[in-house]
Amino acid sequence: GLCLADGSCLCSKGYEGQRCQHATCYPKCKNGGECLQPGKCRCPPGYGGRYCHKVSCEGGCRNGGECISVNGVVKCLCASGWTGSRCQEAICPQGCRNNGACVAPGICSCPAGWVGRACHLAVCKLPCQHGGKCIAPNVCRCRLPYSGPQCTKKRKE
Repeated sequence: GLCLADGSCLCSKGYEGQRCQHATCYPKCKNGGECLQPGKCRCPPGYGGRYCHKVSCEGGCRNGGECISVNGVVKCLCASGWTGSRCQEAICPQGCRNNGACVAPGICSCPAGWVGRACHLAVCKLPCQHGGKCIAPNVCRCRLPYSGPQCTKKRKE
């Protein structure tokens, strides 16, 4: 700016104040942002954009989540089937049993030896015979009078 003999100053474009010490931003910085230099705002956490007018979720929202501001609190609004602070966790309403992992909404990734929507069905490579039931990977529960790994041995009475 240019200071005059009477002590007042004529400020350059983008500055104001008695000594032209304050930068001005037009439009003004929103959401508590601070004008650093003409047209450049420093935004508080949760806001971004040239004038702090955009809601900004740290790290972004994943899996189709949307960044929103509710009563001044910035958070991710997750798409159906997702949860977590950044919508990073899938929801499996059926649950994933036997150390299965929920990898997408309603989809479990099952460990070896287990199948089914909830990893609840055991797999027996050799089928259980005579009405036996596969109760754990390669483990049969036999019906009397049968026994053995695949329920093939008949007990003598």
